[in-house]
Amino acid sequence: MKDDAPASKSADRKSWTYDEFAQTGLDFADPAEVEAYDRRQGDRDTPNVCLLEELRVKSGDIVVDLGTGTASLAIAAARLRAKVHAVDVSRPMLERARAKTAVEGLDGIEFHHAGFLTYRHRPQTADFVFSQFALHHLPDFWKQAALTRIASMLRSGGVFYLRDVIFSFEPKDQGDAVETWFETVSREDGSGWSRGDFEAHIREEYSTYAWIIEGMLLRAGFRIQKIDTSLSTYGTFLAIRP
Repeated sequence: MKDDAPASKSADRKSWTYDEFAQTGLDFADPAEVEAYDRRQGDRDTPNVCLLEELRVKSGDIVVDLGTGTASLAIAAARLRAKVHAVDVSRPMLERARAKTAVEGLDGIEFHHAGFLTYRHRPQTADFVFSQFALHHLPDFWKQAALTRIASMLRSGGVFYLRDVIFSFEPKDQGDAVETWFETVSREDGSGWSRGDFEAHIREEYSTYAWIIEGMLLRAGFRIQKIDTSLSTYGTFLAIRP
């Protein structure tokens, strides 16, 4: 297991580049917040295994997990003996992820303290890149930059899987749609995210519309294979690098 030096200190980083290490929304530089995050996530093992099976991730595949959090997907991929690069801007997240990995005795994960704009994938191109509930930390200008970088990480025929808070309701309905979302998913008993957490997400973070994400993926050079916006506040995109 490896933990890269902070990519934010790279000498070639432009002064106008967005600082993806600055926390927006929930403060994942706080170990207590990371512990609460891991608890609220619950057991993600079954859905992660199902996803990896659906996409046919196998032994020897190179997998990049951008915004790995506490590495639940990365760990599931490492169990398949994939070669996993787990990337996150939060050191406390990575520390917790490393501890979870050590408990299982897995050695197929390299950890990188970096993000969408700063992770440098080398030397081999990836077979799969995953991003789950992380891209919303970037404003749209920088989402496009991130998606273009992701395309460059993948081999021809490589797969990008994106799931996030992505909106498919009509813009004129945003008030009612967001309020319905709060009422449906918030939990005030500590078992999940509170209404205040979701309000902060809307107020301080950068979730956007599905049609914007679709256009960005196409401009990044992807061929979109599948879009699921059956829930108006969540979206899943499966895209292939030609």
